[in-house]
Amino acid sequence: MGKLLIVGSVAFDDIETPFGKSDKILGGAGTFISLAASQFKVESAVVSVVGDDFPQSYLDLLTERNIDISGIDIVKGGKTFYWKGKYHNDLNSRDTIITELNTLADFNPIVPDNFKTAEVVMLGNLHPNIQMGVINQMEERPKLIILDTMNFWMNHTWDELVAVIKYIDVITINDEEARQMTNEYSLVKAAAKIQEMGPKYVVIKKGEHGALLFHKEHIFFAPALPLEDVFDPTGAGDTFAGGFAGHLAETKNISFESMKNAIIHGSNLASFCVERFGTERMVELQKHEVDKRLIQFRELTQFNIELT
Repeated sequence: MGKLLIVGSVAFDDIETPFGKSDKILGGAGTFISLAASQFKVESAVVSVVGDDFPQSYLDLLTERNIDISGIDIVKGGKTFYWKGKYHNDLNSRDTIITELNTLADFNPIVPDNFKTAEVVMLGNLHPNIQMGVINQMEERPKLIILDTMNFWMNHTWDELVAVIKYIDVITINDEEARQMTNEYSLVKAAAKIQEMGPKYVVIKKGEHGALLFHKEHIFFAPALPLEDVFDPTGAGDTFAGGFAGHLAETKNISFESMKNAIIHGSNLASFCVERFGTERMVELQKHEVDKRLIQFRELTQFNIELT
């Protein structure tokens, strides 16, 4: 069984979409990644920080899914990171109404001793210095380091981001961020420039339009599964990353062919995430549902063609 170390926020989300409101519920990148990865046969741990306002029931929910929470620092008298957002009618854009960093503002990640030799490290969307701090705590070079980031860090911590990118193997960003990072509109050119910065593999997420995987001259595209209902896109990208990392940690295979399968697994799990508010769907997700939808993905993308 492979070991997967996950670093990311464990938080409260307060979400409004055209379909309703959630009030304050379990969220955070680290949570979505962990719940997605728990669908695989891996030994995983999440490193994060919360306040003592964080319910024990949420911590129990993680441990019940065999997620090691010894790396979650509970700050006495502290308040947990809180984000409130409102999605527009198309669900592709949103307004951030409230962001309270709280305990996350002074987060100093401490990697549990038994995960300092993890084969796969998934660095969720956090300050690049926090991501580098985790890499520096590893006793040996992981087989695979995956990093997620966003335009906020590109705008405010560019030098630190460039420094940590040199040490990673895979970067996951969306198409807008790839273009901002490289000043290239073509995603093919953007991926090539990003690979020159350090990552061997570049995953560019395109939301409802799927995801692209780049490695040297190789390109793979995975569509998003067409869904009848999309309720809340919060955490879909993190769920994708958790499925991607979970598959690679389970198989211990980091070839391009294996990553193609990982992209499908990530897209598959993300398709469940959007069906309910926040983490609600991922909490109740069963393996038979995952397997059934994987068959749908296969049928969506397989075809025979005759060349004359």
